[in-house]
Amino acid sequence: MKKQLTFGVIVGSRGFFPHHLAKEGREEMIKVLDAAGYKSIVLSPEQTQHGAVQTPDDARHCAELFKKHREEIDGIIVTLPNFGEERAIVDAIRLSTLKVPVLVQATPDRADIMKITNRRDSFCGKMSACNNLMQYGIPYSLTALHTVSPSSEAFSKDLAWFAAVCRVVDGFRNLRIGAIGARPAAFNTVRYSEKLLELNGISVETLDLSEVLGRINLMKDTDDAAQSKLAAIKSYVSTSGIPEAALMKMAKLGAVIDGWMKETYCTISAIQCWTSLEEYFGVVPCTIMSMMSENLFSSACETDVVGVLSMYGLALASETPSALLDWNNNYGDDPDKAVCFHCSNLPKHFFADVKMDFQEIIAGTVGKENTFGTCVGRVKAGAMSYLRFSTDDFNGKIRGYVGEGEFTSDPLETFGGAGVVRIPKMQKLLRFICERGFEHHVAANFSTTASPVYEASTRYLGWDMHYHEDPSA
Repeated sequence: MKKQLTFGVIVGSRGFFPHHLAKEGREEMIKVLDAAGYKSIVLSPEQTQHGAVQTPDDARHCAELFKKHREEIDGIIVTLPNFGEERAIVDAIRLSTLKVPVLVQATPDRADIMKITNRRDSFCGKMSACNNLMQYGIPYSLTALHTVSPSSEAFSKDLAWFAAVCRVVDGFRNLRIGAIGARPAAFNTVRYSEKLLELNGISVETLDLSEVLGRINLMKDTDDAAQSKLAAIKSYVSTSGIPEAALMKMAKLGAVIDGWMKETYCTISAIQCWTSLEEYFGVVPCTIMSMMSENLFSSACETDVVGVLSMYGLALASETPSALLDWNNNYGDDPDKAVCFHCSNLPKHFFADVKMDFQEIIAGTVGKENTFGTCVGRVKAGAMSYLRFSTDDFNGKIRGYVGEGEFTSDPLETFGGAGVVRIPKMQKLLRFICERGFEHHVAANFSTTASPVYEASTRYLGWDMHYHEDPSA
């Protein structure tokens, strides 16, 4: 995941509006981006008047600059310190050939200085810029307020939101997902269209479990990769009471998966578990998957490829770990609460306290000694965003739903990794899930990132999304 984002900046200006506003606006925007930890690519005052874009030549200079930095630029910010020359702005974007998110910001006028020397008219110019972006077929995003000062707290929130949009769009571009093992026979729910994902620039690399077990069989306990992973496991989670033989199996499994992911340039993974690994290898992969998700290399069980894509979408937006959960139980008689559960491979970021244990459900059929490796505990309280993507083969598109709620501290005595969630009008959401035939798995994240995920998915990726209880609607 990219650590520092880079924005191409287009400073709009129009000849008969005060030029000093363009100069000051450019300097202010660069200062704000720098303070927020972002890099900016912008024309200099030596290249165009005040580094602004207002003529056909300016548009071409800007486009060439952006082309030189096309591998760096994650998004474009159009800043309008005065009305701006809308055609030059959109020509610069079109000629750059960049396909990245665009944010349009307009600086507000002050009612006490509205004479010709300081009047901006960017309130009006923003409409013209957006109209031309629409005509050119260039998707764009808007600040929460129609006009907003770059130095304001409101724009700081806009910028964080836009950065999340850019991370999701960029993170899905040329993404490679590792599908390790076959879909468990009992889980028709996680079927998906590999071709629809490929059409959207997302590739799936497959690895049969026989190859995983074969590579493990060739690995010695003393191999550096196995020993390194064993040490990482023991430092990651409490392993008290877990047999050393089981820990070594987990270490080898993790080392093989890590190596294969690097070989194939896969970033995230979905792994077969139930119940092949338990029966024929003797451990669950939960801790290995938890460690990957904790480090933002999301990993989903039951070979739920689109489920791990959902996890990664939230992780990209928030830059924090995601989990894949079951919508699992009602919580008493409260219609807005439910129990979300997995058995569990949740990242330790999700727990108030966590330890390694055995998988209680599968142990009943394959024996406790074959099911060590789960990460169990109570999910902590906090804000929650949830997301589910799905491939709609019948209509040839990717669809999904997204929303926000919270994990609560309500009492719950159970096993695995479990938490109580509260979501406004949850019955309406559950009806939507069932009526539209969505999967029983949902990705969750301790964040409030539904809005940027929705923006990235709908405006820039072109996916069919439902925003449950969208606060902006």
